[in-house]
Amino acid sequence: MNKKTISTILMLAAFAAGAAAEAKTFRYSTSGDILGLDPYTNNEGPNNTMKDNIYEGLIHRSHDLSLHPALATDWKQTDPLTWRFNLRKGVKFHNGNPFTADDILISLDRIRMPSSALTFAVTSIEKIVKIDDHTIDIVTKYPDPTLLLNLPLFWIMDKEWLVANKAMDIQEGAVVSTFANLNANGTGPFKLVEWVPDTRTVLVPNPDWWNKPRHNLTKAIFQPIGNNSTRVAALLSGDIDLMYPVPLQDIRRLERTPDVTVLQGPELRTIFLGFDQHRDELLDMPGSGKNPFKDVRVRKAFYQAINIQAIHRVVMRKASKPAALMVAEGINGFQADMNERFPYDPAAAKKLLAEAGYPDGFSVTFDCPNDRYVNDEAICLSIIPMLKRIGIDAKLNAQTKSLHFEKISRKQGYNTSFYLLGWTPGSYDVHNPLVQLMSLDGEGQGTWNSGRYTNKRIEKLTDLIGGEIDVKKRNAMIREAFKIHQDEVGHIPLHQQALAWGIGKRVKEVKQRPQNDVDLRYVIMK
Repeated sequence: MNKKTISTILMLAAFAAGAAAEAKTFRYSTSGDILGLDPYTNNEGPNNTMKDNIYEGLIHRSHDLSLHPALATDWKQTDPLTWRFNLRKGVKFHNGNPFTADDILISLDRIRMPSSALTFAVTSIEKIVKIDDHTIDIVTKYPDPTLLLNLPLFWIMDKEWLVANKAMDIQEGAVVSTFANLNANGTGPFKLVEWVPDTRTVLVPNPDWWNKPRHNLTKAIFQPIGNNSTRVAALLSGDIDLMYPVPLQDIRRLERTPDVTVLQGPELRTIFLGFDQHRDELLDMPGSGKNPFKDVRVRKAFYQAINIQAIHRVVMRKASKPAALMVAEGINGFQADMNERFPYDPAAAKKLLAEAGYPDGFSVTFDCPNDRYVNDEAICLSIIPMLKRIGIDAKLNAQTKSLHFEKISRKQGYNTSFYLLGWTPGSYDVHNPLVQLMSLDGEGQGTWNSGRYTNKRIEKLTDLIGGEIDVKKRNAMIREAFKIHQDEVGHIPLHQQALAWGIGKRVKEVKQRPQNDVDLRYVIMK
């Protein structure tokens, strides 16, 4: 081997070492995996955030909830029902196909399909008119004050890719084996390398992205780790760079650990309980011809049996904010003076049950996730003895979020009697939970109204609120809807959980978002 060859080898080795040092791989973890890659299925926080790394809408919602141009460079309202959007030129999908107005038109057709979980984001849209390849008009059915707030959830797909892969159909459920749910082709800042369910999702930066990246990543690896202790150990060993949620009992320990930072903040997700108010016979009471949850006295008895302060103090270690409304402070339309819970009163609860004809209580299955929300299974476990005290025999059915969501959702015919769920309004406006959780009768409504709660006046108010631009009138209608829902105990709000992220020493900067998910656009490694 001559000197020139040796010199070349040494130079290449030095270059490789330098490249390795420059590589900025970010590894992060939470308690459960994503449920798929199809932009219009599985409307769930971590899932939507992963889609948002790969796909883009006309508008992007930043980490501080502000709205910014994405596939649209600008927009203006030309009349009360029409918005003109100028589309960004020179944008390419990850496979190289150019982005044009035709991609928006086919995306609108697809998001409106019956099995779509995101129809609510476009329900006010009457039509989208193509002016030319890079100009569209969105025409709404009525003046919509939330149109721009919903558009970040309308991710745009590639028409040519959809047609070539026969990927127009949408199937409901987690990890369904459709082409669009197992593969991805967006215009976003990151490209999919692989998704191995329950193991890892690997992304790399899109070198042709139209925007200038703020992040400095060369690769991002998402690894779901269900066990809290294992997730903490992975952070402490350096196997991952960020994990959430930090188990509440470990926050103080991690705060005292060198080279680990704990980032905490409020979350805009409300954790709540729901009941089957639709079936004439409860699934847990076959042959009885009865559904106790159709009686408001039973629902209020459950509410007053729950000691929310004990959950706040013991289960959540004071890292929660007890709630009486289905939305958190910070959501547009929140009514602060209405956020007062019914009092905890087991004696009153027992009396209500007796008045309703259930002096000895009854049995019910309690559906609960065990890997989605902070201490979700522990919350459910704490509620069981509270209900037992008033004669309710609640049998816990705790399972991974993919199975939980399928069981209580449309896919399995809302196969639940009593359940726990959490909700962050995707638009950050109260109209979203009114549509998704508290009504049934319109396009895209009631997707996660698993107990099928309905009230004719709330249905009407939901429609009116969606088209009311006068803030004073809108707030009056919101208050009326909330009051009806509270009086009828349509659901039992529990609390908003606090955010707690554990961050390793290799991370220089990350933005904690109130929806409690990591946006890779804003991750900077040392």
